[in-house]
Amino acid sequence: MPFVKAYFITGTDTGVGKTSITAGIAGSMRKIGIDVGVMKPIATGFLQKSGFKSTDVAKLVEVSSIKDSEDLINPVFLPLQTSPYDATKLLGLSVDMPLIFEQFKKLLSLHEILLVEGIGGIMTPITKNFFVADMIKGMGIETIIVTRATIGTLNHTVMTCKVCKDYGIKARGLVINNFDEKGTPAEKNAPKTLYELTNVPILGTVPFIKDLVTIEKIIEHVGKYVDIKSLIS
Repeated sequence: MPFVKAYFITGTDTGVGKTSITAGIAGSMRKIGIDVGVMKPIATGFLQKSGFKSTDVAKLVEVSSIKDSEDLINPVFLPLQTSPYDATKLLGLSVDMPLIFEQFKKLLSLHEILLVEGIGGIMTPITKNFFVADMIKGMGIETIIVTRATIGTLNHTVMTCKVCKDYGIKARGLVINNFDEKGTPAEKNAPKTLYELTNVPILGTVPFIKDLVTIEKIIEHVGKYVDIKSLIS
């Protein structure tokens, strides 16, 4: 393979749209001939009755057309919708970080580009003293931060970028998701202000649309508004 790159997609908080953005970037890359892999190291939530245990993993695989095994893509699944730390305490389980890093290295060897989707925000606890930021640092890769333009985003995004800086993690760029083109003046101005405050490039401003459910629509929408080429050059 001519090159290997990896990006960790994190978010300013839960529900900001990491999975759709990750899946859309992966699908867009595959569409232009890039051998892309996806990984969701830790997933929590309700166990699906069939197919992949996690709905997020199922979406990533479906949109990106990945053929890797579930054990590689999602080494740790905790069947409770909460942080990994709380889930392990409540379920009496543990998170096997050495396994996660091992599977990460295997996926790196299989693809030209690997997209790793996080869980929650950058300071979501995996154990009492180990956070998502520690996992990113351990992988040694750049991060893409998915955020929003609504009220509260300045605080959440600046804090996320500060954590990256404190941990020595390079922020590759911001993706502002579910942007309301008819929103308030502050919302419309948010992308400009976020760049002024963080000095982190804006990789894309993705407008909100209803019914972003089909594979084709996710790939088309994300591919149109996110600078995919800058991620592969």
